[in-house]
Amino acid sequence: MRHPFRTALAVLALAALPALAQDTYKIDPVHSEVSFKIRHLLAKTSGRFTKFGGTIKVDTADLSKSSVDVTIEVASLNTDNEARDKHLKTAEFFDLEKFPTITFKSSSVKEVAKGKLEVTGDFTLHGVTKKITFPITNAGTQPGMQPGSVVAGFIDGAVTINRNDFGIKTYPGALGDDVVISLNVEAGKIDAAKK
Repeated sequence: MRHPFRTALAVLALAALPALAQDTYKIDPVHSEVSFKIRHLLAKTSGRFTKFGGTIKVDTADLSKSSVDVTIEVASLNTDNEARDKHLKTAEFFDLEKFPTITFKSSSVKEVAKGKLEVTGDFTLHGVTKKITFPITNAGTQPGMQPGSVVAGFIDGAVTINRNDFGIKTYPGALGDDVVISLNVEAGKIDAAKK
């Protein structure tokens, strides 16, 4: 006769398996990059954000169940020109006072080839939310610099958005409409026992 207590334990253990397959990583902004590039007259100008964070949940059994949640601080914008940075934070562009953050929250993750992902989700910029898809490379995982730590890499991500779609329409002609956003992310695994 099967012991009811052992049966209950077995059911609970099986129910916990999907959760155990999902690892949570915290983005390391020191070793990651969020940058952008836009045409100015005949050349291209680039910039980056230095303060951002978020989590990446990777389901090792089924990547389609993975997720990404990122927040970028507009105040950290840096184009290596103080006057330009100040101008970009005004209401003519990012409007820092009204919209202090840029966010991305995934709705789906798809592996289109070995190590190649397409992450689709809601991208909110300048108070406008649009669904976009980031193609990005899953560089895998390896031991981190600290004993017992594990890091994951998601690199060479790039997507082009139209700034007009997000209500940033200043200086047409002088500035290009297309903005290329590039991502290179290193994230540290969060110990399940410390969550």
